Amino acid sequence: MKKWMILVLMCSMFFIGFSTTAFASDKKLKAGFIYVGPVGDYGFTHAHDLGRKYAEKKFPWLETIFVESVADADCARIIDRLIQQQKCDVVFTTSFGFMDETINAGTRYPDKLFMHCSGFKRSDNVGTYFGDLYQMYYLNGIMAGALTKTNKIGYVAAFPIPELVRHIDAYALGIKAANPAAKLNIKWIYAWYGPDKAKEAAEALIAEGCDALAFTEDTPSVIEVGQSHSEKGKQIYTFSHYSAMQPYGVDSVVSGQLMNWGGMYAKILGDIYNKTWTNKDLWWLAKEKAAILGGSETDIINPKFVKELKAAMIDTKEFGKISAYDLVVKRYEQMKQGVDVFDPFTGPISDNKGNLKIKPNEKASKDDLISIMYYVDNVEGSIPN
Repeated sequence: MKKWMILVLMCSMFFIGFSTTAFASDKKLKAGFIYVGPVGDYGFTHAHDLGRKYAEKKFPWLETIFVESVADADCARIIDRLIQQQKCDVVFTTSFGFMDETINAGTRYPDKLFMHCSGFKRSDNVGTYFGDLYQMYYLNGIMAGALTKTNKIGYVAAFPIPELVRHIDAYALGIKAANPAAKLNIKWIYAWYGPDKAKEAAEALIAEGCDALAFTEDTPSVIEVGQSHSEKGKQIYTFSHYSAMQPYGVDSVVSGQLMNWGGMYAKILGDIYNKTWTNKDLWWLAKEKAAILGGSETDIINPKFVKELKAAMIDTKEFGKISAYDLVVKRYEQMKQGVDVFDPFTGPISDNKGNLKIKPNEKASKDDLISIMYYVDNVEGSIPN
């Protein structure tokens, strides 16, 4: 068994703490979760499952069940099973591709509640929620831009949907803030869970000259590639995704992003039980302690790279000349205060075809961000159709 699969079993993350459906105080609430990947993926699905477990442990009246590795085409059938056979009161569908079938299920089962993760379609009994990481990708981008020696940075991406384009662009904006000469190169693998494809894409990016890699794929495969090259004397900087992946790349992982779903699931389920639920979209970021910086649970930046980041100086309008390390720390603290204090998507921002997308001093709205489908100007290539 691979070492990262073993660590999945040992891993634990830290957590925070109008419907006609009513629940008596002595009644259980049963929630079903539909996952796009396996709970042992050590990425997106693993993080959701930790959130489910957190909520179930917190509430004695809560019972949960999950179905893993569900394809988009099977979503409707699994929803029917959870409602008809498992008697769930609420169903959480945790993939963008499940959106339309979740809406359809809301029509089929008007006396049940549904929550769709990462979508934008709602109805009376269907709500939406998401914990987004674009702020953390921006901070990772600052570090990648400061550390690269080749000015070529890579990104291994799953599917060309707005969520990933938003993260790619945020990463690129961070790179540009630190190093306007650097360019971001993308490899699409069309898999959320595809360790072999991810490794192949990472190797291809390195062969093309990239010396820093971020990714959206739910295993530490890209990090394992970076660690392998780093151990052999070719430093490859990597940034982990969704879980504490630094143990797989002690000489490669600079930082990354961690996602805490526990607090959000506790809020949603508590609101349902207490009859205060609405279908209003929940969008949690660093301020809500959903998005967390770091490749480990203890350090926002791997101590191995702190000295190098403190030596990399960046010219900024706001802080003057400042080290990459200090800029990351300051921006992170601003993000914790809210998007009104600092948001990466503040203009002027142009796409890589020369079109102005966000005017000077304007901030992108949430609607803009959840539908974004253009590359900013330091990303190479075009988004696949």
